[in-house]
Amino acid sequence: MLEQLEAERARPADELVYVAETAARGEQKATPDGSRPLKVAAAFSMAAALAACGGGGGGGGGSAGVGLPVGGPPPGSNPGPATMPDIGPYRYTQAKSDAEAARFLLQAQFSASDAEIAAVRAKGYLPWLGEQFGAAREPSAWEWVNGKEYGTVETDAMIWRQLMTAADPVRKRMALALSEIFVVSGTEIGSSWPTAMMAQYWDMLANGVTGNFRQLLEDVTLNPAMGFYLNTRGNRKEDNSGRQPDENYAREVMQLMTIGLYQLEDDGTVKTGADGQPIETYVQNDVTNLARVFTGYDLDIRSAERNAFTPPGASYTIETNEWTTRPMAYKASNHSMLEARFLGATVPGGTDGPTALKIALDTLFNHPNVGPFIARQLIQRLVTSNPSPAYVQRVADVFANNGASVRGDMKSVFAAVLLDDEARGPAGLSDPNFGHLREPMLRFVQWGRTFGIGSASDNWKIGNTSDPSSNLGQCPLRSPSVFNFFRPGYVPPSTAIASNKMVAPEFQLVNETSVGGYLNFLQGMLKNGFDSQDVIATYTAEKALVNDPAALVRRLNLLLTGNQLSAATVALITDALSKAPLVNPTTDARRLDLICAGVLLVMGSPEYLVQK
Repeated sequence: MLEQLEAERARPADELVYVAETAARGEQKATPDGSRPLKVAAAFSMAAALAACGGGGGGGGGSAGVGLPVGGPPPGSNPGPATMPDIGPYRYTQAKSDAEAARFLLQAQFSASDAEIAAVRAKGYLPWLGEQFGAAREPSAWEWVNGKEYGTVETDAMIWRQLMTAADPVRKRMALALSEIFVVSGTEIGSSWPTAMMAQYWDMLANGVTGNFRQLLEDVTLNPAMGFYLNTRGNRKEDNSGRQPDENYAREVMQLMTIGLYQLEDDGTVKTGADGQPIETYVQNDVTNLARVFTGYDLDIRSAERNAFTPPGASYTIETNEWTTRPMAYKASNHSMLEARFLGATVPGGTDGPTALKIALDTLFNHPNVGPFIARQLIQRLVTSNPSPAYVQRVADVFANNGASVRGDMKSVFAAVLLDDEARGPAGLSDPNFGHLREPMLRFVQWGRTFGIGSASDNWKIGNTSDPSSNLGQCPLRSPSVFNFFRPGYVPPSTAIASNKMVAPEFQLVNETSVGGYLNFLQGMLKNGFDSQDVIATYTAEKALVNDPAALVRRLNLLLTGNQLSAATVALITDALSKAPLVNPTTDARRLDLICAGVLLVMGSPEYLVQK
């Protein structure tokens, strides 16, 4: 394997030109010498990233007193720019180059444009963030789905449209990070209105980005989609037949959404007992007791809404979809009235459901683990896989107190993640242990936003991209389990990452099938798009540079990587685009071939795949 990889790196320029040209056409032909098909050759190029990706310790110090305002605007409102205080003691407050601005944008949202780079440089990081947090929202995902004929749009179309085109990409990027903590998979929910239900769940997460964690936790708990996914819908109290409350949500809300398995120090490191073993945060008895709190809730379908809708062409009726916009409703007769003791708190016997729920969620919200537990995962999603304990603690401190004595202010938490010296400082760029592997779905959305993707019909039939052999191996809101696409503590076995006691969560998606599948997916969609080219990129700015390959590569390097391609990689790609048959194209089709070849070579390079 290593010998093959080294041979691949040393391929002569004429073979690279051939690879680029055939890739741009979506072909999988053998190389000129017949040595191996393009699919295998491309897979070896991707494999270089596997050795390059680390996690991310190290970095500068600094204190995280951001103190952003609490709460957020209601859906559909346009409150104007959020009021943002002085940035405080952070060292890096202003982008001094286009590359620094692009690097920040690629962490804060999905992509970087010329206009956004200029705005970040002119305004500074925090004022720019404040504007994004207060940006006007387009019609919600639910409203878009509701405007389509019943049964004509899937969850995938809804979420791809949101990620590719929404006017508030910062909020949407952070909502996507939240969706990997508060997991609901559209693959495993039922009902007559699954797309409307998932759209409302997504809108709720987007609202939570500029709200408070305590409210977000309650919204998640009572959301119909979560009710379907983790069995709180129709969860009933114990009875004489032996029925017991379902424990699924009680377990996962602790393990995955708030406090984790083990007690943590403020900096996210695991506490150990006298025997040197980690101290558990909860035991089975906590789960059993907490499960009683989550009984008595079900879908809020009103009497007048039942059997009030006839699907197109159907001879039967179903309920209307209004219930998908409402929290689950409480039915007292189904709620457990037994005493519940968990995590040191007590819900007295006979307590009504809403009061019991408040006690439970307040207990979880105020648990000392929540700050470092959530801080570390958000840092992993947005910045680096292995943040230093000091970085985690600075963000956790902001979770505990945003500077105005408010706990759980999510705007402040997200800002602390992005503005920390460890995130913004240049040290990470040269640290082999800093950064993380870009998730496949993020690469895809970045491509779409960077190169002007659109859907002429506004149907966004991109589809489910979960298949690793022919697609991305990942699709938003389609996690294979409640444990997300990958675990925060995943360690690739038998690697330098494991030897160095680091983690690389996204590498749980990586195998020989997914490596080749990603590149083959790129080859087809870069030029041809989806749904008979109804969903396709325009490459407007890039078309003006086809006669200057060096300028085209400079643009791709800035917008896709923040100028993080090595000089050798830039030279290699420029050389490949500067030789026949790609150079000096004379038709629109050949111009598109050259552009797609350049994009493919950048998006398959190790420096792109590992985001720093």
